[in-house]
Amino acid sequence: MYNVGRQEVQTGILDEIRRSAENGLELLHVIAGLELGGAQITLHKLLRGMDRALFTSRVVSLTSIGAEGIKMQRMGVPVFALGMRPGIPNPAGLMRLALLLRRTRPDLIQTWMYHSDLIGGIAARLAWRAPVVWGVRFGRLDRQGHKSHTRYAAKACASLSRCLPKRIICPSCASLAWHVGIGYDRDKFVVIPNGFDVGVFHPDEETRRSVREELGISPGALLVGLIARADRQKDHRTFLRAAASVHASMDNVHFLLCGSGVSWENRQLTAWIGGTGLRQRLHLLGERQDISRVTAALDVASLSSTGEGFGNVIAEAMACCVPCACTDVGDLSVLVGDTGRVVPPEDVGALANALKSLLALSREERLRMGLAARARIAKHYSVQEMVARYQSLYLEVVSQS
Repeated sequence: MYNVGRQEVQTGILDEIRRSAENGLELLHVIAGLELGGAQITLHKLLRGMDRALFTSRVVSLTSIGAEGIKMQRMGVPVFALGMRPGIPNPAGLMRLALLLRRTRPDLIQTWMYHSDLIGGIAARLAWRAPVVWGVRFGRLDRQGHKSHTRYAAKACASLSRCLPKRIICPSCASLAWHVGIGYDRDKFVVIPNGFDVGVFHPDEETRRSVREELGISPGALLVGLIARADRQKDHRTFLRAAASVHASMDNVHFLLCGSGVSWENRQLTAWIGGTGLRQRLHLLGERQDISRVTAALDVASLSSTGEGFGNVIAEAMACCVPCACTDVGDLSVLVGDTGRVVPPEDVGALANALKSLLALSREERLRMGLAARARIAKHYSVQEMVARYQSLYLEVVSQS
């Protein structure tokens, strides 16, 4: 399905590297922060799945260790925090990273997200000339949805992409195209889609029942979910307007929203809710640690984003056999295929109609669609495939350095 920049490593190269690496190749991952987020989850999956006989990993957070960093430590991965302020350039932090690189002398440095790409790439040049692999996660950046320091970091990386990294990993073809459009070196890119564990995300009838009990919803009610942090690019307003249209014609539908900042204390969100008539049908859960459980309870999943690097929550819903209605951003149309509905962004009517069409299906019809969605994730987007592709790329880069 994805064939852009796929790297193949010959058996001879693998054998040679195995013979030369007594304790495995030393990898150092540099990331802006380790609070919950898409890049952090992907790094966690990668560390958990990598061949520890071949790779030894360390992680450096430019800011704090965070919740994901604690999980990594529990896995036995050393995690360091430089204590930099988010988004603020700090020469002292850059030098601390350079000294750490000089002391640990990794075989390869993987950086995650723009600030880490920039600082990690420069620190590697200053201290220890190990090959650097960048990671970009966004589908696109804009003035309204992203802070100025993030946009400036991306532009600086574009200018330096020809000299600092050996490769640049992105999760989608749409992300690749956007970054090349702002000046990144096209020849450095490798597309590695995010991977998902269908053992963690799976259908569960008991979970469906228990979540309804928790929310006070009758067993026969239909439940639509939007799992996304409170962020302009997630476009909750369009979803809420589409949900109001669904509610006006279908009276047995409830709507679940969860994610960081998605609560009744969010004044912007509650202002949008005010005129929709949804208050008695709407469940705002805030940030949850049991996303697999919440997702498995849905009848239909949605994502109303105006931009996505990949769209993890849609893949997770598909793995749970939940049909999806989402916007045509990033590579979501490729991900969903014919197992759901994909509509233009910011089109309230189109999203409402997509939701209505899925909700109007019988439960058996939605299950058939959901089973096809789960099979699609298992075949094309498994976490094992993602890990294998990262490992192959690392080995190739080291062998050529």
